[in-house]
Amino acid sequence: MVAQARDAAIVGIHEFPSRDVEGALSPLQIKAECAARALEDAGLRLGDVDAIYDAGDGGGMAGLNIAEYFGLKPKVIDTTGVGGSSYEFHAAHAKRDLAAGKARVALLTYGSTAHSNAQAIGVGGRGGGGHPADNMDSFAGMTLVANYAMVAQRHRFDYGTTSEQLAEISVATRYHAMRNPEAVKAMEDLEFLDIRETTVADVVGSRMIADPLHLLECCMISDGGGAVVIAAADVARDCAKPPVWLLGAGEATAYPENGGDITTSAAAQSGPVAFGEAGVRPDEIDIAMIYDSFSITVLTILEDLGFCAKGEGGAWVSGGRLRFDRPNDGPALNTDGGGLSSNHPGMRGIFLLIEAARQLRGESCSQVEGARLAVAHGNGGMLGSRHCAGTIILGRD
Repeated sequence: MVAQARDAAIVGIHEFPSRDVEGALSPLQIKAECAARALEDAGLRLGDVDAIYDAGDGGGMAGLNIAEYFGLKPKVIDTTGVGGSSYEFHAAHAKRDLAAGKARVALLTYGSTAHSNAQAIGVGGRGGGGHPADNMDSFAGMTLVANYAMVAQRHRFDYGTTSEQLAEISVATRYHAMRNPEAVKAMEDLEFLDIRETTVADVVGSRMIADPLHLLECCMISDGGGAVVIAAADVARDCAKPPVWLLGAGEATAYPENGGDITTSAAAQSGPVAFGEAGVRPDEIDIAMIYDSFSITVLTILEDLGFCAKGEGGAWVSGGRLRFDRPNDGPALNTDGGGLSSNHPGMRGIFLLIEAARQLRGESCSQVEGARLAVAHGNGGMLGSRHCAGTIILGRD
């Protein structure tokens, strides 16, 4: 049994409530509002912050821009930018920096106006723009969503996975979203049709976007933001809310390789490291906050993290086992509603940490009774192509 190091904990969280700011706020203003509320949640002041983790979403020079805007002179600035997994990388780096004594209070922030700016994220090119391999990836006009569809098709071909099985992921996240007032309001503001719990038949009957992925298997595009405050152990134990400890962390990368398996994500590398550091097994996890850009993203990551064997994900997720009110069946998935039905402003990793912390505090709208362990896994880039994986294991006292 690995001794769990409790040297850093999430002590403050805030999620920006609006998914449609209608151009009234900038990403930087959203970040600032969320930072203030998260510090208030922790019972700390802005002056207590001595480490900033920023993925450059506020514009300008990442890190430096935030420090000046907030009026801080931090001891640590980390500007790791790896897409949607940036905030799991930031949490891992904050854990390491706080344990080393380089800082005592870390602040992670995110702000985006992707919806207000009418960013057509899913129909963007597969290459990612400006990458050295763009000439190999983008000449045929393959879009981002088509890339994920290609992974889903390969998973179907190799393992017999069905559309009905993939649909179970969307059904579970919508089930949770309908219990989250902010998620319901988001769907209203973003003009979703027929807002309600969905069925497998609803998902597979929705419009095909990129075969075999249907409309209800694709994330929304919203505005939004959030903040997470992480503190060293001596600070964390005196904060206003119970600490949510960072028990383990893993980071990994993947990219196209000759002979590579596009259905295996970088989670296969980051997951074992995080679970090993935390000294826990996947079957002990109560909450699985998994990056859900598309249904296939979740399915492959659940397999790669070890919740089931590769190729068995379709059968494993079936029958509603991912719902919060089925605690004996497996981890509850994305209990805030996820990117599929709550928010997806472009880089969703910070919300995985926020909802995991809510669950372990007992504050979720789809609360799993007695939840003690959670995993937050971010995927940045594109599944089946170049991407990064960040896995964080969280626990409570």
